[in-house]
Amino acid sequence: MEHNDISVGLDIGTTKIVAMIGRRNEYGKIELLGTGKAKSLGVHRGVVNNITQTIQSIQMAVDEAIAVSGIKIDEAVVGIAGQHIRSLQHSDYITRPNSEEVICDEDLEKLEKQVHKLVMLPGEEIIHVLPQEFKVDGQAEITEPVGMYGGRLEANFHVVVGQVSSIRNIGRCIKSAGLNLAGITLEPLASAEAVLSTEEKEAGVALIDIGGGTTDLAIFKNGIIRHTAVIPFGGNVITEDIKEGCSIIEKQAELLKTKFGSAWPGENKDNEIVSIPGLRGRDPKEITLKNLSKIIHARVVEIIEQVFLEIKNYGHEEPKKKLIAGIVLTGGGAQLKHLKQLVEYITGMDTRIGYPNENLAGDSDESFSSPQYATAVGLLMNGLNRLDKKKVKTLQEESLKEETISEKENEVEEIPEETKEPKKSIFEKWGDKFRDFLDNAE
Repeated sequence: MEHNDISVGLDIGTTKIVAMIGRRNEYGKIELLGTGKAKSLGVHRGVVNNITQTIQSIQMAVDEAIAVSGIKIDEAVVGIAGQHIRSLQHSDYITRPNSEEVICDEDLEKLEKQVHKLVMLPGEEIIHVLPQEFKVDGQAEITEPVGMYGGRLEANFHVVVGQVSSIRNIGRCIKSAGLNLAGITLEPLASAEAVLSTEEKEAGVALIDIGGGTTDLAIFKNGIIRHTAVIPFGGNVITEDIKEGCSIIEKQAELLKTKFGSAWPGENKDNEIVSIPGLRGRDPKEITLKNLSKIIHARVVEIIEQVFLEIKNYGHEEPKKKLIAGIVLTGGGAQLKHLKQLVEYITGMDTRIGYPNENLAGDSDESFSSPQYATAVGLLMNGLNRLDKKKVKTLQEESLKEETISEKENEVEEIPEETKEPKKSIFEKWGDKFRDFLDNAE
């Protein structure tokens, strides 16, 4: 087995840390070679708040994945999320010195670098600069301006911003766990890669990833990311409410939520009761499922309404911004009973649960096609896409060398055309920048 075909996705969540080792099979599907899972002990609402515990949790998950696969790994693609992430829309332009020359990649890079100079709040840094539509000399709705003539190049950008300290802490944990950073991706974008189809992204869709500590939103329209947001509430807040409302311990509250919980109180009858063992010889507690559902319902409605407010801020009611494909729910919280119906009731939009199983090979363990593994699968896919791009680059370089050698042998004095490296994606550029940033910080 060639190790250069293998990639690793590392999802550092609030409740769990998942390491996935995989490769593509002959049908283009992902074959999981090894997976590891550990309880996340040092992360709160997507942000590292205990370096030592986070390093230990990462090592446990990675060691388990290595033991299952028998493959030694030294780098991983990591997701970034957390309540410190925010996004904004920004328009910018450059005036080209010579409008008689066609627009090239360097012009786009110059425009992108100009956006990176935006003044942020103290302690914040731009993570992603994602171009949306371009304008050339006032002509709008251009998706690919390269090769066109024009003097003024203008673009709308979706800018994702995060806290420098939080980003640096994640990098430190990964390095201390003995891994290199192969790449870094915004978690809602990774989840989107795993559960959304190209048609949905074109038609317009809102992906809601309900994790343990945060709820992430990513809106796509015409195949382009339009809006991202992180709401600092997730499944853990629901568990906390059950714990307080029923006066039980956290472990019991989590079990109640996953086994008997429902987001729709009307589904439960008054006489449906569950008995919880008492602590240290105390009498067992009896809890009605209707009361349990009421507690869950109140918090879930709050989370959905906050997400819906973000969707409204995007302007989904405008004809050009309409989300025809509606909403896709994923993440561990999406497994809550009757959540789909509640989301449809509150938003009035078509809703489905997003499973990553469409991208997994047929013989994969069924448990990993659950919505709670969507981010990990998306990060693994991202890593494999990076490997594919590297292979293309290597093949192009080899073919260039062969051409040069054959030209020398034939003693042709013509200068070969300058061959450019394949254009790096925005995420790859930012990954390189982020690695340099971490190296300089040490």
